[in-house]
Amino acid sequence: QVQLVESGGGLVQPGGSLSLSCVASGFTLSSYALNWYRQAPGKERELVAAIASFGDNKIYADSVKGRFTISRDNAKNKVYLQMNSLKTGDTAVNYCEVPRLTRGQGTQVTVTS
Repeated sequence: QVQLVESGGGLVQPGGSLSLSCVASGFTLSSYALNWYRQAPGKERELVAAIASFGDNKIYADSVKGRFTISRDNAKNKVYLQMNSLKTGDTAVNYCEVPRLTRGQGTQVTVTS
């Protein structure tokens, strides 16, 4: 079964950090690029970051540049999203997705004082 599962979300104060993980099963993640999206209540889905299959190309939304880092460990079939200097506006459900293949169920990130 082709599947992505996210973990690492939680509740954090502004200025804090969280590290999200996305693990793939049922397929070899190294063959695919992967996107991290987020969706906040009442807002459209936003592409946060993306990484090419071998990690050589990465893109970030302007809203997270300099604060978030996407990386991957193909040997572990995992992709990570390190989130630093979190803001209340980063509160959202975060999803990892392999385009045209599958998407995870999401992990909640809540930034509040």
